[in-house]
Amino acid sequence: MKKFLPLIILAVLFVLPLIGLSSYMMHILVLVVMYSMIGMAWNLLGGYCGQVSFGHAAFFGMGAYSAGLLYHHLGLSAWWGLLISVPVLTVFSLMIGFICLRLRGPYFALATLAMGEVFRVTAENLVKFTGGDVGILIRERTWVVKTWYYYIILLLGIGAFLLVKKVIESKWGYYFVSIREDQDAASSLGINTTLYKTIALCLSGALTGVAGAFYMNYMGYIDPKIVFALHDISIVTIMVVMVGGVATYWGPTVGAIIMVFLAELIRSNPSLGVAHQTLFGILLIIIIIFLPNGIVGDFTKLRKLFRLGGTPT
Repeated sequence: MKKFLPLIILAVLFVLPLIGLSSYMMHILVLVVMYSMIGMAWNLLGGYCGQVSFGHAAFFGMGAYSAGLLYHHLGLSAWWGLLISVPVLTVFSLMIGFICLRLRGPYFALATLAMGEVFRVTAENLVKFTGGDVGILIRERTWVVKTWYYYIILLLGIGAFLLVKKVIESKWGYYFVSIREDQDAASSLGINTTLYKTIALCLSGALTGVAGAFYMNYMGYIDPKIVFALHDISIVTIMVVMVGGVATYWGPTVGAIIMVFLAELIRSNPSLGVAHQTLFGILLIIIIIFLPNGIVGDFTKLRKLFRLGGTPT
C-alpha cells in the first residue's frame, strides 16, 4: 500500500478541481501547493544542508519581480518569468552566497534576514525601474478561473519535489547532510563545503524564485512589501517546514496544509485576527517541545499517542 500512496495522492490532487470546489477553496489549494514548493526549497538548504535562512523572501521577491519587470518594461508575458527567474536567481544566489556563506549558524541566519530587507528597501527606492511602493500590475489576466493556475503550480510543485528527492539521494545529498552534521569534519574529509553550500543555496533560491514568478502571474499585482515580506514569506516558510518536518520529503507539504488553512481560519475570524502572530508562535513552541522533528518526522510518536497504530510506550 505504501508503494502506491504517492500515486493515490497525485490522483486525488489532479481530480480535486473537477469536483466543483468554490473559487475560494481553489485559491486555498493554490496557496497550499505554492507554500509547499517554497518549503521544499527552504528544506533543501536549511533542513538537509543545515544553513538556516531567514531571508527566503529575497528569493521569492526577486522571482516575482523577474516576471513582473518582463511585462512592465518589455511588454512580454509574465509567464516567461518562470524560465527567466532560474538563471536570475542563480546569479543572485551566488552573490548572496559570496557574502553570507562566510558566516555560520545564527550569523548566517541574521545575514540572510538582512539581505531580504536590503532587497525590499532597494525595490522600494528604484521607483523608475520597479515602480516603488506603487508596484507592478498585470492588466490582462490569463485566466479568470483558478483551475489552470492550480494545475500549473501543482506541476511546478511536483517538479520541485522530484528534484529535491533526486538531489538528496545523490552524492550531493550526502555531502549536504555531512555539512549539516559537522562542517569541520566534512571539510577534513576533503569535501569542499563552500562549494556544496553554494550549490544548495542556488538550488533553493532558484526553486523559490520560480514560486515567486508564479505568484506574480497568479495574483497579477506585486509590491515590495508583499513579495519581500519577512513575516508572510520568510517566517511562514520556516514554520511550514518546522511544523511539517525538517529534512523530510513530505514535511513541507503537510506543514503548508496546516499553516495555510490555519492562517485562513484566523483571517476569517475577526476576533482572532489581531492575535495571529501569537497563535503561530504558540504553535511553533508546541511543535519544538513535543514534536521536534515535525509531524512527519515524529509521526510514529503521534500514532502511539493517539493509538492509531503501534503500542503506546
